[in-house]
Amino acid sequence: MATTIPGKDRKLLPFYHFVFRFTRRNRMRRFAALFRPRDGITICDVGGTKKIWDWLDCRPQITIINLGIEESHAGNFHYLPADSTDLPFPDGHFDIAFSNSVIEHLGDFETQRRFAREQMRVGRSLFVQTPAKEFPLEIHLLTPFIHWLPVSWQRPLLRFTVRGLIKHWSRADADTFLDQIRLLTKREMRELFPGCEIHVERVLGLPKSYIAVRRA
Repeated sequence: MATTIPGKDRKLLPFYHFVFRFTRRNRMRRFAALFRPRDGITICDVGGTKKIWDWLDCRPQITIINLGIEESHAGNFHYLPADSTDLPFPDGHFDIAFSNSVIEHLGDFETQRRFAREQMRVGRSLFVQTPAKEFPLEIHLLTPFIHWLPVSWQRPLLRFTVRGLIKHWSRADADTFLDQIRLLTKREMRELFPGCEIHVERVLGLPKSYIAVRRA
């Protein structure tokens, strides 16, 4: 299964960064409070980018995993193409396994389960975030409620969501989205990450995201 984030249009990333900069800032503050990152700590960021780490005032050794990149080094960052469901590292190789808004892009629950097992295997500690299915706004589509409908109802409507209209989606684009995006409930997060704490990010009192946390 590719670790390149399917369903996430790179051209729209600046817009997403603008819309969600406050919730992501608070998320990373939570991460810092939980793990107190320091120079030399090793972090595996699956499906991420350097941008989310710009706030750090220390220099951990960060390995960014994504199939859509070439292997390279830049400062304290190591970029590596690898399969997120079959990572090329021994058990407990990293101090922290980290992932932000990736697991929901893997299409089906069994693939998500393999992804979760790999994060728990390679990281002595764990921080894995995903949008909450229970939140009224489907953040990938920037449209409320549509993700609560049966898939057969969603299919003809996806082209008329905010994102579908911006990108002029075809029926094929809608099919691809439905094949790739699977939001998770809190119950499913508990099942995927046994023994982990499930933290809840809220907006207006509603669950916006879930974070699986394990501290060594």
